[in-house]
Amino acid sequence: MTNLRIGVMYDRDWAPEGLPDFARQAEALGADDLWVVEDLRWNGGVSAAAVALGATRRLRVGIGIAPAPLRSPALLAMELATLARVFPGRLVAGIGHGVREWMEQVGVAPRSPLALLEETITAVRALLHGERVTSEGREVRIDDIRLVHPPAEPPPLVAGVVRPRSLELSGRVADGTLIAEGHGPRDLENIRALLAKGGAGEDHTLSVFAFCNVGDDPEEVARTLHPHTEGHGAWLGRPQEDVFTVSGSAAQAAGRIGALRASGADTVVLRFVGPEPLRQLEAVLEVAER
Repeated sequence: MTNLRIGVMYDRDWAPEGLPDFARQAEALGADDLWVVEDLRWNGGVSAAAVALGATRRLRVGIGIAPAPLRSPALLAMELATLARVFPGRLVAGIGHGVREWMEQVGVAPRSPLALLEETITAVRALLHGERVTSEGREVRIDDIRLVHPPAEPPPLVAGVVRPRSLELSGRVADGTLIAEGHGPRDLENIRALLAKGGAGEDHTLSVFAFCNVGDDPEEVARTLHPHTEGHGAWLGRPQEDVFTVSGSAAQAAGRIGALRASGADTVVLRFVGPEPLRQLEAVLEVAER
């Protein structure tokens, strides 16, 4: 079993000016990753990743996720190449469908989300590897483009997806898959099977976001998590009690991280709720096995 990476999400509701100091402190505590979020109306994922990378020395930074409809593949490849050249080996680029309603709000909802995601990942990967790209796909059209400064070490491209056909697509074209909050060990076993059906090999990574609250009072932990698990359960289409969280005492939280690892997670990214997220992170990292 490979070493587990434990990361922390910089929540979209936290002010962007707090990101540099948060990233430095997370690095000092021993976190492996910091993941930034790109949701419509909140923060830009590429710019946030640049801020976090520039503020730290070792931390790997993930973009979770860049919505394919909002991004020209050529421009996205240019942005990622710049970061990968300046901060080699420290970037993970997540790409996803984007929330359909949000994409409609800004007039970029594709005719075929599946085709757009597959064609985007394929084109971005080729460009990052220094290839000359011409594509006349269903959604992506590129005519004879090659990056002048491709990175020597292209960042892994991971697909942030949920549904079965999208998971198969990820297994076929992405380097890894990013799973949204609320998915537990049993979900990961099914997800791994769908990725394998799409063609994923043993080197296809699985990163999992998880709501996290660390505390010794079970009732207070439940109250703190409630609004998050309630809303997310509705989005996932499952009862609130079936929304998986990393929660409880530090030892209990570490045990739930271990359960995700045993079910195939390579990286667990903690989305802290409640006060003092860095204190909670420190408590988990002190006892979690990696």
